Amino acid sequence: MPGTIFILADETQQQNLVSFVTQHANILAHYHLVGLDNIATALTQQTWLKVETLLPLRQGGDIVIASKITAGEEIIAVIYLVEFTQTHLYEFPFLNLLRVCNIYNIPIATNIGTAEAIFVQLRRTRSAHLIFNPVAGVGNANQDLLLIRQLLEPYFHLKVCLTTAETDPTKLAQDALEQNVDLVIASGGDGTVSAVAGAVMNTNIPLGIIPRGTANAFSVALGIPTNVQGACEVIIAGLTRTVDMAYCNSLPMILLAGIGFEAETVNKADRDAKKRWGPLAYIMAGWQQLKEQKDFETTIEINGEINQVEAAAITIANVAPATSVLAQGLGQIVPDDGLLEVLIYTSPVNKMQAVAGMMGLLGAGLLKVEIQRDNMIGFRAQRIKISTNPPQKVVVDGEIIGTTPIEVECVPRGLTIITPAFFSVATVENIEAIEAIAIDQIGKQEPILGSELL
Repeated sequence: MPGTIFILADETQQQNLVSFVTQHANILAHYHLVGLDNIATALTQQTWLKVETLLPLRQGGDIVIASKITAGEEIIAVIYLVEFTQTHLYEFPFLNLLRVCNIYNIPIATNIGTAEAIFVQLRRTRSAHLIFNPVAGVGNANQDLLLIRQLLEPYFHLKVCLTTAETDPTKLAQDALEQNVDLVIASGGDGTVSAVAGAVMNTNIPLGIIPRGTANAFSVALGIPTNVQGACEVIIAGLTRTVDMAYCNSLPMILLAGIGFEAETVNKADRDAKKRWGPLAYIMAGWQQLKEQKDFETTIEINGEINQVEAAAITIANVAPATSVLAQGLGQIVPDDGLLEVLIYTSPVNKMQAVAGMMGLLGAGLLKVEIQRDNMIGFRAQRIKISTNPPQKVVVDGEIIGTTPIEVECVPRGLTIITPAFFSVATVENIEAIEAIAIDQIGKQEPILGSELL
């Protein structure tokens, strides 16, 4: 059990205490809180904090606190806001608490100023490992790292871990978990974030993200600022949410897997092109790939049901911003519904039709509406197997991982992440029923040849 903080106040100071605790809820969330009944009730209504109730001080609450301190339990601090115009120093409950805290070296705060001093120290006792990819993106890595340290070190005991050619982010994240850190922070592109997320998945250790890649698609999808200062401010605020993750061929996947067009586009947009052109490198590579992309035979298996279609592009998305154009078409991608969004397309007749289709999909993603196209198959599933003839390149979270076949499985709410926004929770009553609809839709499709991709 984490250390305990007692939160108490005289009657005239209780609203001040509730306001103070609400302001520092992100820090207090890491401790076991014990408070007077009416204070606990107010905080339960106004915050997500859990507060154990305590007897009123004049009915023995002070004795309960004193007994826990003398018994050697881990007591972090006692916050007791006192109204000194109405409280005499010799009154027994106050004197009892003051005396036992003094004897056992327990910090006790009797006003907002001393409480703030305690919380300055509490911030610095939280440990965080920053996994920093120095070659990500096109900015100045040294300046970024300096700014991150300036912003975060007043709030965390920060250890900086640099990725290298020999030390990948997964290993650094695993090392951090072995040291029982309170927070793991990934700073780099989507590949770096995906690798770190795979290590912290299902651990309840929050993941903070400071995006510094070319696309930063995961951060964009979750509303995390794509500038260093904004991302650090989100981490300091400390609001956590749980979102889905997935595995693709046993590799962690936070965004999407792409087969065919998207994988070839990423393959053409090499690191030099991304450094020179930034996100425009993907557009240029995609334009080039339109001339070369050909359909391929695709076999799809869901819950043992097998269907075959022809495709030029397939995306299996866990989370994706509107700018991940080929992941759009089913409307809003919900990051915590326990399902993957699967979109299958065939080759375009010409570039103009392809561009028009892309604009339509981009609009669908921005407006969060579903669209219908004759050349598109779209459905949701918890797990899916895909094989192709001939084998096709596969990209996962911006990195080429090899070729088909692939197997993708969603891990519902497997990742605790620090975000600035609340995501609505989609209730899925019967995932098997949704998958059955997907199988039925694929089964009704005739092989699509020569139609528009988008």
